[in-house]
Amino acid sequence: MANLRVHRVAEQMKKEMSDIIGNRIKDPRVGFVTVTGVDVTGDLQEATVYISVFGDEEKKKASLEGLMKAKGFVRSEIGKRIRLRKTPEIQFKFDESVEYGSHIDQLINKLHHEDE
Repeated sequence: MANLRVHRVAEQMKKEMSDIIGNRIKDPRVGFVTVTGVDVTGDLQEATVYISVFGDEEKKKASLEGLMKAKGFVRSEIGKRIRLRKTPEIQFKFDESVEYGSHIDQLINKLHHEDE
C-alpha cells in the first residue's frame, strides 16, 4: 500500500516539477529542460528529479546550476501544490538514458550500413 502512495507522489511531483521549471523559474541559465522522472524514497523525505536538457554540455551545466540555485523556490512551490506533512528534499540529476538510447541507435545503424 505504501508503494502505491510513493508512486502517486512521484508522478504528481513529476507533473508539478515540469510546470514549475517550464513556467515559474525565471533564471536565464535554465534552458529547455524536460523532467523525465522522479524517484521518491519510501519515507517521502527525499526526491531525485531526473532531467534532460536540450543543448551542448555547457548548456546542460548552466541549466543544472540554475536549477540548483532555485532548489529552495522549487521545494516551496512543491510544498504549496502537494499536500504532504513534510516536503521532500530535492536533488537534480541528468537522465542519461536518452543519450544512451541514441548511442545504441547509432551503433545499430552503423552495423546495418556495414552489412550492406
